[in-house]
Amino acid sequence: MNNEQLDFAFVAELPIAAVPPKKKGIRSKASSVKKTPVDLACAVATLPPLTAYAADSIPDPQGLDPSEAMAATLEAHPDYRIQRRLKPRLQWEDSKGQAVCRVVILDTETTGLDATKDKIMELAILRVDVDRATGMPVGVVQVYDGLEDPGIPIPKEIQEITGITPEMVHGQRLDEARIMALLEGVDLVIAHNAGFDRPFCENRMARFQDLAWACSWADIPWKELGRASAKLESLAAQMGWFYDAHRAEMDCHALLAILAAPLPRAAHTGLARLLAGVDTASYRLQATNAPFEAKDLLKTRGYRWSAEHKVWHTRVGDEAALQAELAWLKAQVYKQRSVELTGEKMQSKVRYSARPGDMVQHRL
Repeated sequence: MNNEQLDFAFVAELPIAAVPPKKKGIRSKASSVKKTPVDLACAVATLPPLTAYAADSIPDPQGLDPSEAMAATLEAHPDYRIQRRLKPRLQWEDSKGQAVCRVVILDTETTGLDATKDKIMELAILRVDVDRATGMPVGVVQVYDGLEDPGIPIPKEIQEITGITPEMVHGQRLDEARIMALLEGVDLVIAHNAGFDRPFCENRMARFQDLAWACSWADIPWKELGRASAKLESLAAQMGWFYDAHRAEMDCHALLAILAAPLPRAAHTGLARLLAGVDTASYRLQATNAPFEAKDLLKTRGYRWSAEHKVWHTRVGDEAALQAELAWLKAQVYKQRSVELTGEKMQSKVRYSARPGDMVQHRL
């Protein structure tokens, strides 16, 4: 019996009490014992009695298939975590007449990182309505996933990451009519790293310029809200899921599932948080003429260096955050000296694009 048959994976590792012959895939952490893989059935048999667990944490095995029953047994043990394969959800509860907004979850696979010269070779879209009151998806999820011949070579490393080969995309083209239909009436486009996906999409189809965008990676403070990382695979793993990453459609399904889940330290979902920020401006701020000796302080603060413009810059989420950042710069970087800084006010229809926002001067 292997992990593919069971359709789950172990995060914690199984005990070494009677070590059977080697079996691929499961290892012990015990540092004082030679690490020898353990047969699954034998390992489960060595677990402490279920009476040692909290009674309300033990699942009722009735009606479960054998693999799920075994997974549930391990899951009830405080020393183990179970990861299940994430299965796309295409139908959610009906809206029951509640007010909804229309959202698109989007992901691209491209030939490289530079939107000025690289091209899209796969585009996936999930369109779903979201209950404004609960922040939960409702109704049917509409799906599009298409390949496109980029017309330029696909680097070997990109083929290895995505599994997309020149033979797969040869002669392929995105279905623009289908994409335009899915974008009709959309209130928000969400991508996990919209600063990457949006320029590629706008270069391919101008319609994407007219839409409000949000970034589920940058617009949600995942660590503050109880998640260990903002990376998509890490978010899924922390929620008990694994999936085949780096293909556009599956990445979209994973992101929708993550955004539909309640946040650990908040009374709302990730979808609700992103929707609440649609009408809120964000800001790009440049630390103009910052002293050289402040570079480490700025870097630690999260500022990035622009070699092109020779300036440290950052992004802040709203007006209150902007004022707090200006106060920090004056006290910590400019040491109360008067200075005029350059910034941009970014509304959601420009945010994360390559197009500039409204230029703003800030006098400290």
